[in-house]
Amino acid sequence: MNQSYFKIADQPLQFQNEEVSGSFVKMGEGLFYKVNHVDQMPPFFMSIVSHDEHWMFIGSNGALTAGKRNEEQALFPYYTDDKILSAEGKVGSSTTIRIHIENGQKLWKPFSDTYKGIYAIERNLYKSQWGNEVIFEEINHDLGLAFSYSWQFSSKYGFVKRSHLHNITAKPSKVEVLDGVLELMPFGVSSQLQLQRSNLVNAYKRSELDAKSGLGIFALSSQIVDRAEPSEALKATLAWYSGVEAKHVLLSSLQLENFCKGREIWTEHDIKGTPASYLISFDENLDEGQQIEWSICMDIYQTPAQINNLINQLNKDKKTVLSDLKADLDQGKKILKTLVGKADGLQMTADPAVINRHFSNVLFNIMRGGIFEDDYQIDGRDFLEYVKAINLEVYDQFQYFFKEISGYETYQSLNQKALKENASDLIRICKEYLPLSFSRRHGDPSRPWNKFSIDLKNPDGSKRRAYAGNWRDIFQNWEALAVSYPEFVEGMVFKFLNASTIDGYNPYRISRNGVDWEVTEPEDPWSYIGYWGDHQLIYLLKLLELGKKHQAISLKNLANQDWFVYANVPYRIRSFEAIMKDAQDTVDFDEQLEKKIQSRAQKLGADGKLLFINDQYILKSNFLEKLMIPWLTKLGNFVPDAGIWMNTQRPEWNDANNALVGNGTSMVTLYYMYRFTDFIEKWLKEELTESVVLHQEVADWLQGMFDVLLKYEQTLSRGFSSKARFEFVQKLGLTAEAYRNQAYAGFSEEKTSIEISQLLDLLKLTKQYLEKSIQNNKRSDGLYHAYNLIDIKEGEISVDYLYEMLEGQVAILTSGYLNPAESLALLDQMKNSELYRPDQYSYLLYPNRDLKGFLHKSIIPQSSLDEIPLLKDMINKGDVRIVHQDHQGQVYFNSEFNNVKALRKSLEEFKNTDDLVKIEALYEQVFNHKSFTGRSGTFFAFEGLGSIYWHMVSKLLYAVGEILSENQDLEAKVKGRLVDHYYEIRAGIGVNKSPKFYGAIPTDPYSHTPAHRGAQQPGMTGQVKEDILNRWFELGAQVIDGCIAFNPNFLSSNEWLTEKQDFEYVNLQGKLNTIEVSRESLAFTYCQVPIIYKKGSKAKIDVIYNDSDESQSIQGRVLPQQLSKLIFSRSHNIEKIEVSVE
Repeated sequence: MNQSYFKIADQPLQFQNEEVSGSFVKMGEGLFYKVNHVDQMPPFFMSIVSHDEHWMFIGSNGALTAGKRNEEQALFPYYTDDKILSAEGKVGSSTTIRIHIENGQKLWKPFSDTYKGIYAIERNLYKSQWGNEVIFEEINHDLGLAFSYSWQFSSKYGFVKRSHLHNITAKPSKVEVLDGVLELMPFGVSSQLQLQRSNLVNAYKRSELDAKSGLGIFALSSQIVDRAEPSEALKATLAWYSGVEAKHVLLSSLQLENFCKGREIWTEHDIKGTPASYLISFDENLDEGQQIEWSICMDIYQTPAQINNLINQLNKDKKTVLSDLKADLDQGKKILKTLVGKADGLQMTADPAVINRHFSNVLFNIMRGGIFEDDYQIDGRDFLEYVKAINLEVYDQFQYFFKEISGYETYQSLNQKALKENASDLIRICKEYLPLSFSRRHGDPSRPWNKFSIDLKNPDGSKRRAYAGNWRDIFQNWEALAVSYPEFVEGMVFKFLNASTIDGYNPYRISRNGVDWEVTEPEDPWSYIGYWGDHQLIYLLKLLELGKKHQAISLKNLANQDWFVYANVPYRIRSFEAIMKDAQDTVDFDEQLEKKIQSRAQKLGADGKLLFINDQYILKSNFLEKLMIPWLTKLGNFVPDAGIWMNTQRPEWNDANNALVGNGTSMVTLYYMYRFTDFIEKWLKEELTESVVLHQEVADWLQGMFDVLLKYEQTLSRGFSSKARFEFVQKLGLTAEAYRNQAYAGFSEEKTSIEISQLLDLLKLTKQYLEKSIQNNKRSDGLYHAYNLIDIKEGEISVDYLYEMLEGQVAILTSGYLNPAESLALLDQMKNSELYRPDQYSYLLYPNRDLKGFLHKSIIPQSSLDEIPLLKDMINKGDVRIVHQDHQGQVYFNSEFNNVKALRKSLEEFKNTDDLVKIEALYEQVFNHKSFTGRSGTFFAFEGLGSIYWHMVSKLLYAVGEILSENQDLEAKVKGRLVDHYYEIRAGIGVNKSPKFYGAIPTDPYSHTPAHRGAQQPGMTGQVKEDILNRWFELGAQVIDGCIAFNPNFLSSNEWLTEKQDFEYVNLQGKLNTIEVSRESLAFTYCQVPIIYKKGSKAKIDVIYNDSDESQSIQGRVLPQQLSKLIFSRSHNIEKIEVSVE
């Protein structure tokens, strides 16, 4: 077309094509990240975070869902993110403005695309650096008006929508405004009820207005039940306004169209059977440059008494209510900053993007794993409630002990007192007590398969200490948290080990009150059981390494202590023969045992889910035995040249590779097993010289595995044939089965001593086997295999290698097997591989590939048909039971055959033909299901084709950062190139990307970026743990033999301040404090102690003490153990530390 514009009738449409950009801007007293021209990029999803139990998930187009605690307590309807984003203008904020002009009125609907192109507009988005506030702004250049609204959270008043209207011209403007919210949810409507029967829900809705206060009440006339009994709905949602004098208050959207047509509207007092809204109308004469502000507050689950109290307050003294609201909003922001500051989330450098991304990472990490709000202090009342929930018998038995724990004391003193009692269960319970709060599972509308619950308060309103999550999630979040609270790391290890089973696995979920597992539910097609075993060793190892570096865990002190137990999960792994027969169906669910366990737990507490001896007392184990059992379990599933056999019905880290279950082996787990084996071997050599006591069954298992490894030592050196591999795997498997049979039947309680040298011999020999498999899994292109397929046939196991995967490269880099130069070579090769995605300068989980189009999926080559007479005969007869032919002569498989099992069922009718094997082979030729790894190869988002999964990229960054951190004396050339890789990988992650390039606000973490969209799934990603640890690498703060060292050898020069700044941090008294940080310096906290880096001529550390003029200077970069201990213990002795950096 030749026209430079479009028209509707005679109205030209103005379509802006402005460049999207992002920057930090000051607004009032706060710093916000601004996305300029946000409407010029696809809408993205955000998580707005509260200091309290509020939740909000909102699109950059303003569409949202929000509520408290969980999705069942919604203020706005809870749907999946795609539905929410498409509900723009229908749910949430709604604003319509009529502007008086000389000859009539003009209509403006900010943020609506209904009249897109009519006005010259500019839309911007602002998100608070603290993540708790979002502002939407639309500037109408034609009308000379700017409108904005924000969302904030108040503990006292709920959800606050604050709006501004600004006359940006030099002349007055008369406006009529209709502003509010649409689709408010009443109490008593579940998310499923709203999703499936929203029309029925509408029929029960009633909206009422208290005319004097202007407060709207939104409730159900009764609870929605199908039983013939009364069920009152005695709680309601409320909304009220402030800041303007409203002419009318609307309780629905029924009159919205009339307002848009210039017609009169009237106040609604009682609306029935209609979706609830709350809208206020008012008139205003705006002078030049004048702006007005008004607010709408909403809350849910309010009782009649609470509503009446608020009405009386509003009628009596609204000014005081508004003052209280402002103070509560400020207090909420302060609380959130304090929570994050207690986990070392506040920093000050010259790069605001980096420090604000770190704040976000820490925030979401403590939202998943929790935070120790009271440092190492123990609330005696909460501790007693915990003990009662864990073990009532222990609670009753040690009443004399607990009477002395009624007030506050430290975690350390509690455990010292418990040790004196010399009672295993008491010691264990005290060690495992982790007073965490603010934790919740990582569910949201972009992760609808996970259910979140923000449980921060007890019924009496007091602070609730609790945590919950999948075990694969929560322990990794604790790893990052433990850097700031290292004296809790032993308790974390206790919790990890005591949540593992006697057959070597961890159950699905973990919480303050013990463990939980999946059960079989025949009516639910999604229910399934099994064990994830992938990151079990590495997550445990990371906590062990951290504890050892901080001298917070002693193998010598723990090795022979029977303070450990076993989770009694009612799963039973089948025999080795059964596993060989069908490796995808290997775990049985023992319903009778499940009932027995749950019955015992109801009587005893969470300890009822532990393994008992003869149903009388809890089976006890020592530290070293608990470490060895999951390791031996992995060894029992070791397949030479292939990896660790995935035969417990669950995939590994990447759930989308679920088809690898049974047929697949994991080199990823083998790489991590190598690091674990190396660590345990060195730790034993350093700390243990005497023998260790093990249960006889475990000792026999250990010896049996060693015997198998010894027997095949020569085979290892010359290489495993398919036959030898089968025999080796069979012997390991039968040995492991023999142990499981004994364990399931019940340990005999007989124990035996074994020499440390025996353990060391087993570890050393196992490392040789692992090393050989690692060598054989190096690909010809220099990369390393991640997962492989094994084919078991007639006494042989052959190995088929899959395509390259990022996960494999991350694991081998993390394993410790490669030296720095070899690691560098691998990184160089990765950048030249198909894993690299140049448009995002980052890495895919696996190479992208084009799948066959729909019309080409099922085509059978003519040449293949010619070799199968049965099919040719069926085509000639028009028999379509197996194949069918189109009018052009092209032949396809029957469309009912979704996999080879369906084909085989149909082939049962043709048992007398010799072509059956050929037909199955043809089906495999057409569909190539042998290489099917799961949904990862069939969808185009999440962990699918073309997607970057940011958690794994951050794991890659961590691997490089660890190499740099642990090898301080690297050759300059190698170090320089590794640093280049580090910052290239970090740049790909996106903190300094533009919003358009990143697809969202780059200081917020997101789970993945598909090929066709920007960043998806905000906030609650495991990536945050890695990036927190990566930040410690960059700052150079590391711990060596109990000493803190400051080695910022690859910190970006862009971080040094160019002018002095105030650094706000949370001191150890829990108060926000400020330090002035000078030019050419930067600041962060470590265990809440401020650390100030200053450029200097030589390395020096100055320690400034609290409540004293005394200071201490230390030459070099290492803080002695005694001073480091003061920081780890959060002792309040040190005010700050200044580090001079050359």
